[in-house]
Amino acid sequence: MQALGRLKTGQMNKSEKAYSDHLFLQQVAGEVAWYKFEGVKLRLADNTFYTPDFAVMLADGQMQMHEVKGFWQDDARAKIKIAADMYPFQFIAVTKKSKKAGGGWNREEF
Repeated sequence: MQALGRLKTGQMNKSEKAYSDHLFLQQVAGEVAWYKFEGVKLRLADNTFYTPDFAVMLADGQMQMHEVKGFWQDDARAKIKIAADMYPFQFIAVTKKSKKAGGGWNREEF
């Protein structure tokens, strides 16, 4: 399965927009202090970078990198694992649960 095309840098797809709305509600509730879509670019090697979908600062100051996925491609999973080994952030991948499954988000931590 291949994506039909990647959106321009800085433009959210439907899942990313829904997750942005989720982060906004967490910010209003006082759980998240700040978040930014594609706000951080991490160098993994020469000419190899990883840009998490969201950089998130929790209310306690902890920094997290959140990745929103509909499905995983091998290179994306490899990049998030490499980044998690190299950088002192918590890396979290989320996928949207179906309405039939109660909605919300599945989380995977790296």
